[in-house]
Amino acid sequence: MQETVTPDRLPEWVPGKVLLSSDGLNWRNVSLRTYHYQGQDVIVPALSDSMLVSYRGGVTRMRRRFEGAWKKETLGPGATSLLTRAQQAHWTWDAPLVVTHLYLAPSLLTGIAGEAMDCHVASVELADVLRADDPLLTSMVQAIASEASQTAMGGALYVESLSRALGVHLLRRYATIRLPAPRAGQRLSPGEMRRIGDYIEEQLAEPLTLEGMAARIGMTTDLFTRRFRASFGMPPYRYVTARRVARARQLLMQGQFAVKEVAALCGFADQAHLTRIYSRETGVTPAAFRKSG
Repeated sequence: MQETVTPDRLPEWVPGKVLLSSDGLNWRNVSLRTYHYQGQDVIVPALSDSMLVSYRGGVTRMRRRFEGAWKKETLGPGATSLLTRAQQAHWTWDAPLVVTHLYLAPSLLTGIAGEAMDCHVASVELADVLRADDPLLTSMVQAIASEASQTAMGGALYVESLSRALGVHLLRRYATIRLPAPRAGQRLSPGEMRRIGDYIEEQLAEPLTLEGMAARIGMTTDLFTRRFRASFGMPPYRYVTARRVARARQLLMQGQFAVKEVAALCGFADQAHLTRIYSRETGVTPAAFRKSG
């Protein structure tokens, strides 16, 4: 990985007039600057943070390159560019621009990803997107910029909430999440995987506890949880839920049981529980899925 520089040093490589800054506002893991730029041909160094560029004023043809061919777009208000951290890039444009840079610390994105996936995340890389026409990105950056332009009660807390919501949106649409490679001895053995997999399938209709699953292969719950996640790619409770939803889908397709019977056969507390989980995981209710054939 390249040596990185902090966002506040960016003007050393890309000179511009600072119109707005979050310096001194005590924000955590996120910072912001709005610049007025003239046309330039510059090398943007590898930054310590991921960067969103929200275009506020001016329209120009933009060319950008890193690790490959040049990408070309016409950029103006409403567009957003994304640049992952630790990646040097060559930018060139010929017309004046007003842009807002939002810098996201790696700990922000990896922390959000870890919470969402319930596991340790090694890194998060934003996609190389020169032009994203995403109103949600634009509005969130603008909302954070508005906080930088005023002193309001709870400003830092408000920005933290906005940046977390923004982080979730980026993870869903524009990011690659990398998990650490399991080391030797951190996985279940093939035999242990087979035994616990068979046990879960046999007991799907019954209450399944972490303690019961761990005892099945003679492990403490902490050790079992770590090795299960490393072996199956998800925590035990997520795996059990996924298997219950898969079995419910099969039974719904067969059409032999009422929805409430399917819920009981798959280990859900009741029909409402099945409906809530099935809808969350598949995007449709069990009744709608069955009706669709």
